[in-house]
Amino acid sequence: MTFVADNQFSLLMAFFLAGLIGTAIIFRKPAGHRAWLMADLIWVVLGGFGALVAVLAGIYKADSGRIDRQIDIAYAATSAFDKDAARFRLTYCENLQTGNISTLCDKVDFLSASTAENAELPLFIAVTDEVAPLSGLNFIVRGMESDDQVQAMVEKADSFDAGQFLTFAPLDQDTIPAMEALRGTNPAIAADFQIIAQSYNDLVAQVGKLKDEWEFLQANSHILVLQIIALCLVSFAAPFRLGKSIVELRRGS
Repeated sequence: MTFVADNQFSLLMAFFLAGLIGTAIIFRKPAGHRAWLMADLIWVVLGGFGALVAVLAGIYKADSGRIDRQIDIAYAATSAFDKDAARFRLTYCENLQTGNISTLCDKVDFLSASTAENAELPLFIAVTDEVAPLSGLNFIVRGMESDDQVQAMVEKADSFDAGQFLTFAPLDQDTIPAMEALRGTNPAIAADFQIIAQSYNDLVAQVGKLKDEWEFLQANSHILVLQIIALCLVSFAAPFRLGKSIVELRRGS
């Protein structure tokens, strides 16, 4: 399948040229000859196959739009968590804190460090943005990256394991009692930490959904290769249909 995707334009031209040669061979046959009837049959069969594949590819491309939306949502979830965590630290953790506030500050620092130090999260989001399954099969126009670079990026995205990433619980046996205690004395701190916990959980959920969308598109990307094959077959059959029309017009004149 990689060969088909990498050489789609060359394959289209080769099939079209083969169709022209085949049409030229039978061009001297009169209209209504068995050869032209066979040519018309080739056009009907291959054209129908191409139309069916086009419908399937259209459905796939409609589904592929979901990964773009999910990438945007994952970016937004990452940004929301980073902003909430930074605001909490600046507001409550700048000075040396003790007790329940210190417990929450330590958890926020830990969650922030876990997302900042693990390069797989921004890498995964960036890779899926740049190398979504459709981008490797763009018709005629290719990206600036080499095939090796694209393949390496795809492999990095495939190897990302959302199940083992961002699995820390923001609300645990330490933070829950501390947050509950602060609801009576400093409700603003407890409320802000609750927002951070929710932002973190949203981040985990959205990255997991992005991974699911990526895997779905990767598993069905063969539909795009099938579309290229169908286009090649249609480009092969088109000269036969054109030749038949020309012969019939000449007979009518």
